[in-house]
Amino acid sequence: MTPEEAATGPFFCSDAARTRGDPIVGTAPYGDVWILVEYRGGWPVNGFDGLDLEPDVKARVYRAAQAVRARILLVRRHGRRTSSGAAPLWAVLRYERSGTHRQRWGTWRSDADLTEIVNALDAPGQVGLPPVVLVCAHGQHDPCCAVRGRPVARALSERWPDLVWECAHVGGDRYAANVVVAPDGVYYGGLDGRSSVAAVGEHLAGRIHAEHLRGYTNLFPPQQVAVAAVLELVGPAGRHDYAVTETSRAGDRWRIRVAGRSPRAALFDVEVRAYRTAPTRLTCRGAGRSSAVVHEVVSISTG
Repeated sequence: MTPEEAATGPFFCSDAARTRGDPIVGTAPYGDVWILVEYRGGWPVNGFDGLDLEPDVKARVYRAAQAVRARILLVRRHGRRTSSGAAPLWAVLRYERSGTHRQRWGTWRSDADLTEIVNALDAPGQVGLPPVVLVCAHGQHDPCCAVRGRPVARALSERWPDLVWECAHVGGDRYAANVVVAPDGVYYGGLDGRSSVAAVGEHLAGRIHAEHLRGYTNLFPPQQVAVAAVLELVGPAGRHDYAVTETSRAGDRWRIRVAGRSPRAALFDVEVRAYRTAPTRLTCRGAGRSSAVVHEVVSISTG
């Protein structure tokens, strides 16, 4: 315990972020492929990398993931519930801009079984499956992920037991509780039990709200902010109802055009500014101070 903690109590980065009013929009990490590995034991602080697996197997999966910029996440059911005798699962989830998302699932009992992930990354997956709801609950990585994530995982699992998994670190500890809907590629943050059920329920019904939205993972931060601004202005919409069609940058400012998919939908021109925050402590386990880049909307107009 640091002297500061001895005087004020334990530091929780998500509490500090809420106190500062840290914006969450524009903070979804970029990517469109996810590898899930069900692991029912304790999770190492560095997730898949820290598992005691056959080195060659781990290296093959890791290299294949790097080649397509896939994120590897350990997953488990809330409460570590399992079907009696069932083998752990793995999955490859892939986002496609057409909206035809693909998933491929398998099982593993030995380390060697995980090499099937490598083949799955090169194979088309199945379409038409419901999305997977991932709740970061990786307490070994950051205490806030467990303190805030597990109650959310419980609430969501009670409502959608077949869709919801606890997962390892997804990025943005201070925005806990974090939920990722994949392969839709949508990040939500700052959730609790009630708001998570509302957000996921609306998402599954094809209505994504700006509130609690961190961003779409196929977009870069200023583009994420622009789309969220449109949703805040016009109301919730489906994952593919709006698309970024133009992006230009001049210094610390971006001009981003967002277009609706339907013929009668409006065009929106959004100006976004980037700036750095003052250095502060951003995670529970990192005692050092760092600045963060924030993107904010300067103006929005219809074209």
